[in-house]
Amino acid sequence: MTGGAQNAIPRILHLHSTFSAGGKERRAVRLMNAFGKNVAHAVVSGEPGELSAANEIAHGIDVDYPDEFPPLVGKPTPWRLQAMAQAMAEYDLVLTYNWGAIDAVMAHTLFGKAIALPPLIHHEDGFNADEQQKLKPSRNWYRRIALGRASALVVPSEKLEGIALTEWAQPFGRVRRIPNGIDVASFAKTPKADALRGIIKHPGELWVGTVAGLRPIKALHLLVRAFASLPEPWQLVIVGEGPEVSTIRAEAQAHGIEHRVHLPGFASDPAKFVGLFDIFALSSQSEQFPISLVEAMAAGLPAAAPAVGDIGAMVADENLPFIVGPGDIGGLSNALATLASDAALRESVGEANRAKAVAQFGEDRMIGAYRRLYSGIMGREIPA
Repeated sequence: MTGGAQNAIPRILHLHSTFSAGGKERRAVRLMNAFGKNVAHAVVSGEPGELSAANEIAHGIDVDYPDEFPPLVGKPTPWRLQAMAQAMAEYDLVLTYNWGAIDAVMAHTLFGKAIALPPLIHHEDGFNADEQQKLKPSRNWYRRIALGRASALVVPSEKLEGIALTEWAQPFGRVRRIPNGIDVASFAKTPKADALRGIIKHPGELWVGTVAGLRPIKALHLLVRAFASLPEPWQLVIVGEGPEVSTIRAEAQAHGIEHRVHLPGFASDPAKFVGLFDIFALSSQSEQFPISLVEAMAAGLPAAAPAVGDIGAMVADENLPFIVGPGDIGGLSNALATLASDAALRESVGEANRAKAVAQFGEDRMIGAYRRLYSGIMGREIPA
């Protein structure tokens, strides 16, 4: 018997590859906050201790972090998979995220019927660095098998939708594309100059900014390289945390711009600071539908970024000249230089981005789609 027969409110188990404050984690938190006290949550991170996204969970949300849940990462032995399956039994719905939680999906497929497990929905938002150039055939086969009993596979981008239908051979009815959305209106406010910890935007300064986990796949040292030719008073502000801090600092030192590259660490509520940027930039080797780009668009910023995932389709047409080929650091540098040299161009491109964000990427649409999906598959209504 699953938890739905016993609990007054539904209990949802979230199995994340990591719960550090990246795009998919922040989206999950926004959904938790939107569902409010109508749902109880349990969160497991495949990287123990990586729970910084929890800082954005609203006060009063019922959420715990079960230490006793079997590790999400390891050899997929029958005993380990069965242990994971048994640990899912007390919930009403299981939500899994990315490759780092795929063993849990396999466990659900292999043992779900025998243990009478609750339904499972898997979410895919992108790939690790080892699949950025080409998907691994062995992982494609594993995903095909693991997803055999999943109630739905949720993806945010057209590119991932195509991969799910072809490479992973998922039936059309199982794949659900739900674009990421945000509270667009909150990004229209003008931030305070000291909104970021340890750094103040002084009069006359101009900022190239990004919000990202400091991980190798984000290639932020290449963003430093692309920025290096911009003159004073331009500053590069990289908001986030992760293992690449020393690599980023070393690149800045190599170009003699360490005094103009700022790493304020993690900051919650991007609406309070993204508007301090004058240009938003990405250098990622792999993205699908980055929430940080939607936030920058809502704040009225132009963006310089590589054409990975759906980025080219996300931005306004006026911004397309500043979307460059993947790995083209010279092109990214030129895009930054062109935008940096023309304030009127920055304003016009930013306004076009803002208009598209308002028209297409509002949070209400995304939350409504997830609420309907989760409620329908769980068989229990999540009240609005």
